[in-house]
Amino acid sequence: MNSAGLLADSFGRVQEVVHEAVEGLTEDELAARIDPDANSIAWLVWHLTRIQDDHLAGAFDTDQLWDTDGWRDRFGLPFGKRATGYGQTSAQVGKVRVPAELLLGYYDAVHARTLDLVRPVTNADLERVVDAAWDPPVTLGVRLVSVIADDLQHAGQAAFVRGAVERR
Repeated sequence: MNSAGLLADSFGRVQEVVHEAVEGLTEDELAARIDPDANSIAWLVWHLTRIQDDHLAGAFDTDQLWDTDGWRDRFGLPFGKRATGYGQTSAQVGKVRVPAELLLGYYDAVHARTLDLVRPVTNADLERVVDAAWDPPVTLGVRLVSVIADDLQHAGQAAFVRGAVERR
């Protein structure tokens, strides 16, 4: 397997967990929180999708689907244009109430775009610096692994919350 295949497989595993965590749930179940300040499934999946959309757009110098495909308008969230969920308050987390179809629609669009971006990646491409603001500068390889790690962590959290919601 080459680098591109490894990346595509990794992002595919995220997609599986996201779908398992979201499919078949109502908007109320997706917004449920296991305590008053916990993250909901809806927020976790929205956040991981926003980070993936944002970070890959930056790494590949392209626009975010959040804007270009009208997802921001469809979600209608009361956040700033560039909000990704990072650093949001508990009250803001509670504002993410959306149906499963919308949540998965945005996720799947970002996933498809991600695969289009990573399929042609070569080993040499992984060394390209995509963010010089850090010390050491962040390469494409580091950025992609970071997104995959973040996605899997939040998708796993969403799966955990689903289990708790289903046992109520």
